[in-house]
Amino acid sequence: MENMPPGYRFYPTEEELISFYLHNRLEGEKEDMNRVIPVVDIYDYNPSQLPQISGEASLRDTEQWFFFVPRQESEARGGRPKRLTTTGYWKATGSPNHVYSSDNRIIGIKRTMVFYSGRAPNGTKTDWKMNEYTAIKGEPSSSNKAVPTLRKEFSLCRVYKKSKCLRAFDRRPPPRRNYSGAQNAEEQQGGSTSYDYHHNPRQMVERSATSSPESSSSGDHDQHPHGEEATQMEVDNNPFLDWEKVDLFLGSEP
Repeated sequence: MENMPPGYRFYPTEEELISFYLHNRLEGEKEDMNRVIPVVDIYDYNPSQLPQISGEASLRDTEQWFFFVPRQESEARGGRPKRLTTTGYWKATGSPNHVYSSDNRIIGIKRTMVFYSGRAPNGTKTDWKMNEYTAIKGEPSSSNKAVPTLRKEFSLCRVYKKSKCLRAFDRRPPPRRNYSGAQNAEEQQGGSTSYDYHHNPRQMVERSATSSPESSSSGDHDQHPHGEEATQMEVDNNPFLDWEKVDLFLGSEP
């Protein structure tokens, strides 16, 4: 991962986390996968310590880190898991959600947790959060009514820190700029009108037509133009100058 060029990141989907990584961990296959996602009892560490012990795929990441978490002994005996650390505790928030495959089958359960510093019930909420993924036992099901049996030998946890900016797995490609949006942005920049006039006078007419009060207030640019707007659009279909007459005029000069 150190030799990868900028822009390459470990960016698995939830389906890939469960169907590939967690499934292979549960079956004891692909031992070298520990280099990507290590086996760590994250409750032995404080959240700020976890980035330093993450796998090669996310070691240099500044936004999210992945871990396989083994089942605790108390949970194996039928008890509840203890999510205490030396300085605080992880607390579940909301209800568990199903994780679906690409063919709309339930493949696992996701729980979201928040880290609190101190001890309950007087803990202080922090910006550290975690998604805990657990795989279901048996074949994936398409029914939401059946209660799935979970495989709890290992869970897969994605730890991240809440911030004001979008995290890596929350980002999406920006929407394509529509014409009206580009027009408004360019009109706010000084000197852009003169540049476009010299380079593309035809485009300048289109801007004058779409920036009229009627078109900007209606919000529907697909309708046929009418009124003053129709007159402006008609100008766009004709050249600014009759170049044959211009050539004739220039040729008549002494």
